[in-house]
Amino acid sequence: MTDNVNHPQHYGGKDNPYEVIKVVEAWELNFNLGNTVKYIGRAGKKGSYLEDLKKAAWYLNREIEKREQVDGSKRRVKT
Repeated sequence: MTDNVNHPQHYGGKDNPYEVIKVVEAWELNFNLGNTVKYIGRAGKKGSYLEDLKKAAWYLNREIEKREQVDGSKRRVKT
């Protein structure tokens, strides 16, 4: 039986060593980068593959913009 609250299959499932939450916590990612990994990891498993990739890009660009404000560089991933 799947556990859609604690270990949903679209994020890897409890027995998967690469379950999204395990990776995010192991890598100590912040909110934006964690969501980037989340949407890449679940791409196409819970809905539209392309929509999940666009969501991942949105969070990644948000993190890039945040860091640009700190270091002054101007690089952007095209979405």
